[in-house]
Amino acid sequence: MSHFLRRIAAAALALAASATAGLAAERAPNIVYIVADDLGYADVGYHGSEIRTPSIDELAAGGARLEQFYAQPMCTPTRAALMTGRYPLRYGLQSFVILPEQTYGIPLDEKLLPQLLKTAGYETAIIGKWHLGHASEALLPNARGFDYQYGPLIGEIDYYKHTVDGVLDWYRDGKPLDEKGYSTTLIGEEAVRYIDTRSPDKPFFLYLAFNAPHTPLQAPEADVEKYKDIADPNRRTYAAMVSAMDQQIGDVLAALDKKGLRDNTIVVFQSDNGGVRNALFAGQGTGAKGEPPASNAPFRDGKGTLYEGGTRVVALANWPGHIKAGDVEGPIHVVDMLPTLARQAGASTEGTKPLDGVDQWQTISTGAPSPRKEVVYNVEMFRGGVREGDWKLVWNTPLPARIELFDIAKDPGETTNLAAANPEIVAKLQARVQQLAAEMKPSEFFQATF
Repeated sequence: MSHFLRRIAAAALALAASATAGLAAERAPNIVYIVADDLGYADVGYHGSEIRTPSIDELAAGGARLEQFYAQPMCTPTRAALMTGRYPLRYGLQSFVILPEQTYGIPLDEKLLPQLLKTAGYETAIIGKWHLGHASEALLPNARGFDYQYGPLIGEIDYYKHTVDGVLDWYRDGKPLDEKGYSTTLIGEEAVRYIDTRSPDKPFFLYLAFNAPHTPLQAPEADVEKYKDIADPNRRTYAAMVSAMDQQIGDVLAALDKKGLRDNTIVVFQSDNGGVRNALFAGQGTGAKGEPPASNAPFRDGKGTLYEGGTRVVALANWPGHIKAGDVEGPIHVVDMLPTLARQAGASTEGTKPLDGVDQWQTISTGAPSPRKEVVYNVEMFRGGVREGDWKLVWNTPLPARIELFDIAKDPGETTNLAAANPEIVAKLQARVQQLAAEMKPSEFFQATF
């Protein structure tokens, strides 16, 4: 071969190697999306809690701490918002949660996040709580874009028996599974097994949805013993439940490291709503007599309400080398995560219904100002909550109606009602609630219940 041809061949090989390296560098990231159930805003170490959460704290220290991340006030609506990128009021899932005897779920004409990611070549799995429809095969995760499913389909389970009202709620790929163990540990161990079997050549989406620390309050005695200095027995067990979940999150991160996948994996962590502060929303109860154990300080109230304590949740995002570490103060809503993650995955949102979410990647990854100017807390037939800029309206419509207006920037604890002094702002925000109410689909919960 002549010297000239050798040079051409060497150049071609160099270009090929460069292209291969470029493809590797640009390979779509894995996504591990972790959801806690009823975790209080103040109940993580990096928010100053006495509850020890070193794994979550490590993610927070190296990633974006999303300090104005909003979810829906309760479980099913938040999970639906994440899966669809649309407010649950659009399809009738805005009120309460799907009960064991109810037969509805996310409507089948809604295109879900795992379905979008599969079109971009992702393997998809849900390990943990679903709670978006369980009464027919068409509503189950395997029919909604997940290749693999493990865990409860409803979720308010006994942590050891895996039952709801005495009925088993523990499945693998939609088939009942009778196995022993503490549910938090089983979910974490299954996530590790899933990661261990992944190929580095194919991206995956793991939706890791713990049922902790939702009631009933149950934890391994060894974890409870670690918090013997906490006097309140409910708080002591709750703290142990949070720690048990954190331990499993640590094992999941270690599994990613062991497989050499951590640097190309987006990890998101959030609670599905604020912690319980009213026993009305405590499900199967709080155990020993006393107050519900979660803390949403410095915010008002908790799960089930439109106040910040019910809707502003613990959240973070971590991707080494891609997400800048620090506090992100701009508002982000859970509906934003579908378009944000789809874009990073190279997945098209074609085929979805009109999205309420917006791509928040620049805000999450660099701390840039949020493009979101409005937050819709929820709109139901008996109440509505919206925020425009720093002004937030909470409107309870059953008589006697109650109208509250807060300046969230100056009063995040919602202590001072400014409605009487700002009638024009109240009128504007009420008009927005009325507009959304005119667009919303009637609640499936009430149609199924009454």
